[in-house]
Amino acid sequence: MRLESFKKPVDLVVATICIVVMTSLVICVVWQVFSRWILNAPSTFTDELARFSMIWVGLLGAAYTVGAQRHLAIDLAVAHLTGIKKQMCTIYTNLCVLAFAASAMIWGGIHLATRVMQSGQVSPAMQIPMAYVYIVLPLAGSIMCYYSLLFIFEAIININQPDDGVHEEQA
Repeated sequence: MRLESFKKPVDLVVATICIVVMTSLVICVVWQVFSRWILNAPSTFTDELARFSMIWVGLLGAAYTVGAQRHLAIDLAVAHLTGIKKQMCTIYTNLCVLAFAASAMIWGGIHLATRVMQSGQVSPAMQIPMAYVYIVLPLAGSIMCYYSLLFIFEAIININQPDDGVHEEQA
């Protein structure tokens, strides 16, 4: 990929955040089990923290998956394509991801987080604003859009430049 220098730093940040959140999720669940079964005094916030961590790691993990081009796409037919047809399928797939991420995740996520912030809704156990939980929607959507745009640009570059001399012989 020619645009790898733009992709690698984002990959590193997203992967690091996912690792930190997943680690805190595991610690939280282990503490919850320990406090409930060994101490006979269940922790009041660990269930909520585990739920919120799962939301964050799931959505950021989905964004990372888009960056790795491992998102849900039917690639059985695309695997047999070459050249311009393959690049056009890549562009189409990433335009679909871009449209969904921009409309549902960014626009919808900002709308949701704004409404929840205005309502003053807080979580029952930890008493944190629920908008902090929902802000991961536009964050993950923005990362997905960024990756999709990179892959679209890459495919356009690949269409316009001959790859292994095949197009040069025809010219």
